[in-house]
Amino acid sequence: MNTRVRYAPSPTGLQHIGGVRTALFNYLYARSNQSGKFILRLEDTDRTRTDESYVQNLYDTFNWLGFKWDEGPDCGGQYAPYIQSERSNLYKKYTQELLDNGHAYYCFCTAQRIDEVRQQREAARSSESGYDRLCRSIDPQEAAKRSASGEACTVRLKIPLGKTTVFHDHLLGNIEWKNDDINPDPVLLKTDGFPTYHLANVVDDHLMEISHIMRAQEWLPSTPLHVIMYHAFGWTPPQFCHLPMVMGQDGKKLSKRHGATSIDEFRKQGYLPEALINYVALLGASYEEGSVSDKHPDLYTLEELSQHFSLEKLNKAPAVFDYKKLEWYNGQYIRMKTDEELAALCLPYVINAGLFGNGENAKPTAQQLQTFVSSMALIKERLIFLSEVPEKIAYLFREPEVPAAEEFIPKKCDLARTIELLQIGKELVRSLAEKPDDEAAENFIKAEAEKREIKLGDLMMPLRVAITGSRVSPPLFGSLRILGAECSVNRIEKAIGSLG
Repeated sequence: MNTRVRYAPSPTGLQHIGGVRTALFNYLYARSNQSGKFILRLEDTDRTRTDESYVQNLYDTFNWLGFKWDEGPDCGGQYAPYIQSERSNLYKKYTQELLDNGHAYYCFCTAQRIDEVRQQREAARSSESGYDRLCRSIDPQEAAKRSASGEACTVRLKIPLGKTTVFHDHLLGNIEWKNDDINPDPVLLKTDGFPTYHLANVVDDHLMEISHIMRAQEWLPSTPLHVIMYHAFGWTPPQFCHLPMVMGQDGKKLSKRHGATSIDEFRKQGYLPEALINYVALLGASYEEGSVSDKHPDLYTLEELSQHFSLEKLNKAPAVFDYKKLEWYNGQYIRMKTDEELAALCLPYVINAGLFGNGENAKPTAQQLQTFVSSMALIKERLIFLSEVPEKIAYLFREPEVPAAEEFIPKKCDLARTIELLQIGKELVRSLAEKPDDEAAENFIKAEAEKREIKLGDLMMPLRVAITGSRVSPPLFGSLRILGAECSVNRIEKAIGSLG
């Protein structure tokens, strides 16, 4: 059997972590099997909530993440079209087939009547729910005439009564589901001629020869209904694998209250696609050795994840989304970038922040660009998000405001002594800026501090604040080399003048 899996999102919202995890697992499973195919299908049967902006967001998201489907709306394939709204005639054809073989029936109940039944049950505190099957007893020929005459109707599936539906799940094993617990006779075709999710899903999975359905466990209650439909058509169901849920630290389903969930939010914060893919791939799955890093065996390329992915290594228990762990991954991948690669990734954030001037057309000069690339070495080791870069390096492009006096003053020193320390620092800055590396600069200033019987920390702190505008900043020696002696001296003089 050829391996064919699919990601079938509804374009009614932004792409989020749960959906991307489902898509990624399907992609990895396809790639782990020789000649496996990964298919994208847009399930846009919810016409009131479907929006083209969400379709574009889907394409943008996966272009950014860097993994792609083999067949889909944008690239075609032998089972096109891959958009459900363009397959309406197929759904009508197969609905008629179910009507003809007695597995479905016309329903003429209005939304008002169904709502009245619901209200009556609530008033009577009845345990019954769902449709009351009123139209199931209408003679099929009479019902067909009423439909042909133009009377508004839906088509409903006949759920076999008093039976149990059994199916196997790769992760959960054999599952038995009483038909009495399934939504009573659900609608297959709506009054507007559009299919419901259930009908379109089953028909498309069969016609597109989907071999494995891998989706979140929240869809498990739909599976007995789908199995009944497969049997009604006389088709063999695909193999099912319901993936573990993704939860927050509080044990509840991951949502906005836990933090960012849409991929757009992660992207804007400055996460790298490699970090997101690597971490998401570990949510509910384990992998063998073979990572890109000997020091960190949990770092995998997309190719390595594909090689080691297996249904047998999925976990039944829900996966907990740990934002701190994702931050760690992001930091690791940032540090694996060259300065030039990192600068290219950070450039949009810096332009947005106005470090190279204001306006949409603000572009760095050659000198600014050189300074920008050089600054990557200063911040790379302590960077978590790309979005942090503008604030961390702003002092290299704009002279910072002189902070309050207390920011300059080391412990057990007073203002007068701090000014003296800045004067000494001013004398040393030219030599420091000329040192070829941090080690040489550190050896020089240590020797000078010892010679003057000054604590190194007392000498360094006021100097750092004067030059960078903050007690906490990227490495001072590297900053001096980038800014140059003249700029550094001017900032120290300005600080001394302000304090004096």
